[in-house]
This record gives sequence, C-alpha cells and structure tokens, in this order.
Amino acid sequence: MTHEPTQPARAAAPAQPAQPAQPASGDRGASGGSRWRWWSLAALAGTIAAAVFLAAAELVALLVARDGSPILAVGSFVIDIVPRWAKELAIELFGANDKLALLGGLGLAVLVAAAISGVLQFVRPPLGAVALGLAGALSLAAIVTRAGATPFAWLPPVVGTAAGVVVLHLLVSRLRAWRDAVEAEAVGRAAATGEAAAAAAAAAASAAEAQWAPRASSPERPERAASAEEASATTRSAAPPVTRATTTTTATAPADPGERAKRGRPAASVDRRGFFVLAGLAAASALVVGVGSRVAGAATSSITAIRKALKLPAPKSTVKVPDGAELDIPGLTPLYTPNADFYRVDTALTVPSVDPSTWRLVVDGMVGERVELSFDDLVAMGLDEYSITLTCVSNEVGGDLLGTAKWLGVPVRDVLAMAGPSAEADMVLSRSVDGFTASTPLGSLTDDGLDAILAVAMNGEPLPLEHGFPVRMVVPGLYGYVSATKWLTELKVTRFDADEAYWTPRGYSAKAPIKLSSRIDTPRLDKTVDAGTTVIAGVAWAQTVGIDRVEVKIDDADWQLATLSNPVNADTWVQWFLEWEATSGTHNVTVRATDRDGNLQVEERAPIAPDGSTGWQRRLIRVA
Repeated sequence: MTHEPTQPARAAAPAQPAQPAQPASGDRGASGGSRWRWWSLAALAGTIAAAVFLAAAELVALLVARDGSPILAVGSFVIDIVPRWAKELAIELFGANDKLALLGGLGLAVLVAAAISGVLQFVRPPLGAVALGLAGALSLAAIVTRAGATPFAWLPPVVGTAAGVVVLHLLVSRLRAWRDAVEAEAVGRAAATGEAAAAAAAAAASAAEAQWAPRASSPERPERAASAEEASATTRSAAPPVTRATTTTTATAPADPGERAKRGRPAASVDRRGFFVLAGLAAASALVVGVGSRVAGAATSSITAIRKALKLPAPKSTVKVPDGAELDIPGLTPLYTPNADFYRVDTALTVPSVDPSTWRLVVDGMVGERVELSFDDLVAMGLDEYSITLTCVSNEVGGDLLGTAKWLGVPVRDVLAMAGPSAEADMVLSRSVDGFTASTPLGSLTDDGLDAILAVAMNGEPLPLEHGFPVRMVVPGLYGYVSATKWLTELKVTRFDADEAYWTPRGYSAKAPIKLSSRIDTPRLDKTVDAGTTVIAGVAWAQTVGIDRVEVKIDDADWQLATLSNPVNADTWVQWFLEWEATSGTHNVTVRATDRDGNLQVEERAPIAPDGSTGWQRRLIRVA
C-alpha cells in the first residue's frame, strides 16, 4: 500500500484581540487644536455672560439708581487711584479724549477677564462663576463707596452679577454636554470598529478550519481529525471575547443620547444647536437691553432740555472789549474760545446731570452761620459778566490746555459774606457733586480786587453740561485743580492744615498760582512757509497781573519786541505778533514774556507737577 507523505496539521491563526479604541478629536485627551476649540467657545460663553451682567445692571440702574452703573463706577475708581505719572501721560496722549481712552481700556480689560472666567468655568467649575462674582463684588464696592451714592446704588451690581452667573452656568453646561456627546459618539464609533475587526478575525478562523477539515477527516488517518478538532477548539478558546469595554476612553455618553437625538439627529448636533441658540439669545438680549438702557437713560434725562429752556436775567454789567483786542491773523488762537473748543480736564468719567430746580449750594465749616442757596437764590443776587482765562496745571510749555471765555456769575465773596467766615480760616474746600474737591486760599475768594465768581453762563449761554452746569467756580490767577470746581455743591470754610483736596495727596501742591507763560501759535511746526515776510504770532498770559511785553528770538539773533493786542483786562490773555523776513532754511524761534510787575518768564524747563510747568517755548520753522 502506497503511503503519501505525512502533512502536518495546519491550525488556523488565532484571532487577534480587538485593539482599544483611540480617543477621537474632541475628547478630553484630544489634540491641542481640539482643546483650543472648546476653550474658545468657553471664552465666548464668558464674554456673553459678562455682557448680560452689564446689561442687567444698566437696566436696574436706569429704573432705580442712575449712579449704580458698574463700568462707570469702576472707571471712576480707576481715575481716583491712578498714579500721577499715568494721569499726566493720558492727558498728554489723549488730551480731552482721556475719558474715552479710559473707557476703551476698561472695556478691553472686561473682555479679557470675561473670556478667562468662561474658560475657568469650563475647565474647573465653578471657578468661572466665582471669578464673575468677585468682579461683581468689586463693582459693588466701587459704587457704594462713591461720594453721593444713593440708597439703592448697590442693587444694579447685585442683579447684574446674579444674571451673569446664571447665564455663564447655563452656557458652559450646554457646552460641556455638547463635548460629552461628541466624545460618546466617538466611543461608539471606536467600539463599532473594534467589533467589526473581531468579527472579521473570527470569520477568518472559521474559513481556515473549513479548509483543513476534509483532509483531517480522511479514513486513513482518523487521528488527524481528532487533532484538528482539538486545535480548532484550542484556537477558539484562546481568542479573547470582544466587548465594548475594551476601549480606554473615560468619556461617558449623555444619559439618553437617543432620546435627545430624535428625528435622526446625533446627540452632539442637538447639544451644539442648544449651545448656540442659548448663546445667541443671551448675546442679543444683552445688546438690546444694555444699549437700550443707555439710550433710554440719555433720552429720559431732561437736563439738556432744561438747560436749553433756561432763561437767565440780563447781567448788571458787561465786559467792554476794546478795539484791537483781537488780531486778525490766520492760525492765531481767537481771543475768546468757543465753548465746543474749550479744554476739558476733570475727574468725571461721565458728565453729571444736575437739575437747577433741585440744585443746592451749602456754605458751612468755620462760619458764623450755615448758608444754603438754591439756583434761583443765587441768580437773584444779580449777575455780572467777566472775561477770564482759565489754565490747567497739566498744560505743558506750548500746550493748549487753556482758554478764555466771558462768564456770567456772582462774586464768591458775596456768598461767603452771608456765612461769615472765621478769622482763623485760610482755605475754602469746594466740592463737586461727583466728589471732587479743590482747595482755594480764602484770600483769593474774598479779595475785592479779584473776580472769583460762581459762574452760571459761558460765552452768552448757560454753562455747557461738560463745563459744570448749572454752577461752577471760576477764579482768575489759580490753576483749575485748586479753584475751578465744576458742578459745585458745597463751600467748606476750613484750614489747609485741617483739610486737603483731591489732588493734594496725589503729588500736587495745595496752592497753585498760574505761572507767567507764552505760546507760539503760528507758523505751525508741520507747515513749511515761503521765504519773505512771515508773521509769527501767539498768546501770552499772566492772570491777575497782566502782560507787559513779549519778545521773540530767531536762531541766535537778538531778542525782538513783539506787538501786543489791546488787553481786555489783567485776567485775560493777550495776543501778540512779529513780522519776520524769513530766509530759506530751518530756523529756531523762541518766545518769552514779561508781566506788568517786571517778572520775566522762567527759562528753565520744569514738569507740570507739582504746581505747573515752566520754560520758554522753542519752535522749529521750515522756510522754503
């Protein structure tokens, strides 16, 4: 009997265990790009929550407490604590727009902080809500500690904070549910892939068994069949069972994604839609409510209409402007500064709204009798017209933080006389409705030779709102920070060693007489002039003393006497000009002034702090 060569039994390859499913994009262990996706959306949620916070606070402020706006209160707080160098830099860079710059900076800070709170709430809840609550607490503290805070001023930040925290919680909860749904779907896909691989492996094993079964069952070698069957059984028993539990991800699917995925939508799609719908509704509501509240606040404020309707009595005396007081020279500052162009430097982030019918002026302190006057009481004392140049201590050499106006008002000395100041007093601490204070020497307010006034009108109309409506102080010869209190509400007779004003502890002198100075207006630094006869012109001021002469120096030549305008009075600046035969090239022009007491303007440069800048202005002029 012929024997064929013996063939070794070929067992089927054992099925490989299903590989663990890898986390998909969007899982907690996902790539950095996916993480930034969720963090960006969380930052958006924080920003929207902050917007809701501010909008709700503005709405409540409109209804019950106009002084309860968080952003304005925090802005005012920043103005109060900002160091001197920062204040000077802001004025130098932005001038009268420093308040807008501050609001813009605050808005940017709020945006960044809101985004961070959203990310914190997403990554480590409830840290984001806690951060938003702390922001609300800070705004609350800023509001209730402001001078003149009303009894319900605390309510806007409290309501705003609650609304913001609720919206932040809802938005981030929706966002986390969306993320969990994405992860759960990724787990399902990975599990399905693993089952398919296991099934394919099992099918391959069965096919192999079927291929070798006929030979193994040959009648010549029945023992082969038994061996093959045993090998097949061993292979099947060696293959591990395939289950969903083999995935390593820790994501947990939502409780019932199928229920939330009705109508054929995946659960992640439902959660994504829910997040964006809620975010859109919250953002739109914040925009409408916030902007609407600010607009409504402006619309319902009748101060502008009251000011326009206000009729002041004719003054008992008017300013006589002599011929030749104003020179007709292009580029030269006008003798009287239009109200719209008059400089504004103060600590009020928003212009206070003061109704003349409810305005009161209190005179107290070291007086024989406390006096309280209404607006009608003050006006009934009789108005006179005054021509006075005001100067800000922040005015640099050659700067434009000064202006001249015709003012209608009542002498401060007449009001103080009604109260009877003590002989021991040497200072009057004037106070604004926004809490600002100024320290003015009592002698400057009671001197019969000085026209310190309580002004109610400016250049022929009631004071503009931003310039102190309805009543402000105007004191010639003193920088504004120690005299020109706007929105005046109190005159406290006191002493310099007993009280200090707003700017004194911030590095400025308690007493600050205006320093003799001069300025070149034309030609401008950025303009090239033609060779030939050229007019150099500008203004000079020495309030309460007056200007005696102005001199101009071209390069290293001798000083030349400029021609002065006819002065209105000692409290008003004068204009000056010099005709010059300009030659081609670049020239340095210097100006200096001398007052009527013979004092020459200080040449040495000094900064604006602590009591005003000094120095001669030098300008480079280019001649074609």
